[in-house]
Amino acid sequence: MPKSRGASSSGVMILACSGSSNVGQIANSAAVELTREGFGKMFCLAGIGGHQKGFAVTAQYASHLLVIDGCSLACARATLEHAGIPIATHVVVTDLGVEKSKDLSFTPSDLAKAKTRIKEVCLQGRVAARAGTREAAAGA
Repeated sequence: MPKSRGASSSGVMILACSGSSNVGQIANSAAVELTREGFGKMFCLAGIGGHQKGFAVTAQYASHLLVIDGCSLACARATLEHAGIPIATHVVVTDLGVEKSKDLSFTPSDLAKAKTRIKEVCLQGRVAARAGTREAAAGA
């Protein structure tokens, strides 16, 4: 299996909503900042949704696919499900207590809260996945 061109050395590929609300912008900004911090690497969700050659294949090879949606509509998750791409971790910003509004602005504290929780959920998922792999190997 080739190393995904869209994943960072951590193996986390980040796909985020960039919807026209405050929570969509938090999702997108969190993805950008997590990429800059080296937590993972942001990848092009629109390329997958637009059926651009190679985008879905690249996403399928990610060792850990993190999807950040702004609200419960979960458009990012739906895009990946439509393309048949498995999701390892899915976080919804409104589930973190941030109320959705049509205003595109958000507070630095809401972004920080989202980033902290995204990291926690993603790391928990990676630990659980590793434990499952060890259990499967032990049972084989």
